[in-house]
Amino acid sequence: MAQIGETKGIILFSRDYKEKDKLIKIFTESAGKVMFFAKGIHRANNPLQTAVQPFTEAVFIGNLKTDGLSFLNSAKEIHPLRKLQEDIFLNAYGSYILGLADAAIEDHVYDPALYGFTREALQRMNDGEDGETIMNIYEIQIMQRFGVSLNWQACGVCGKKTGAFDFSSKYNGILCQEHWDLDSHRYHADPRAIYFLRMFNSITYETINTISLKPETKKAIRQTLDQLYEEYIGLHLKSKKFIDQMSGWQDVLKPKEEE
Repeated sequence: MAQIGETKGIILFSRDYKEKDKLIKIFTESAGKVMFFAKGIHRANNPLQTAVQPFTEAVFIGNLKTDGLSFLNSAKEIHPLRKLQEDIFLNAYGSYILGLADAAIEDHVYDPALYGFTREALQRMNDGEDGETIMNIYEIQIMQRFGVSLNWQACGVCGKKTGAFDFSSKYNGILCQEHWDLDSHRYHADPRAIYFLRMFNSITYETINTISLKPETKKAIRQTLDQLYEEYIGLHLKSKKFIDQMSGWQDVLKPKEEE
């Protein structure tokens, strides 16, 4: 069933189809993720060319189907996220966020909360807030969309909420230091990483300006998140592989931050 209408959306990705056409996947606010066919988009002066660039939000108008390919006709209120388009680090973080959003739900699933969460992450990165920290917050909170529910609130044995913690797969959450001996296979993670992941699991993006992390703390957080994703989700996105490669030289190009 098809319906001609308009919906706000964020470009997830696009790829060429034949010589002058494109397939464009859009995370829409009103209809979930939708794959659109755009005919003749490579022709000179096609107004859709600007609207379908990576990291662009717009109101898209077309023939919207509940399954199969929809057809994109035009767009208005086009809002490109310029910093994400131009900065290699923000581009990588934003691509990973969009990849996670694409993997987290099936196509045509109405999920305005995830749309808003994704949109806010990208917008705040574009506004100059710390992209890596925003990405980490997104990663830890979107795990629930993959059916993963972890206990970050209190020790899984005694319920303690303060002190040093580690992550335990055996207890599906954190263990306080007094009970580390109950799981010899605990993550042995940097306590700073666990501290911030506990925080990231529950905070909103509005508090991001109060957080400033040292490079070594960011590295510890990255290592623990990678371990969690490998164990619980097993997702291997190309955008994440690029971030891993980037970590070898980003400290040379990015200014150091204080914690």
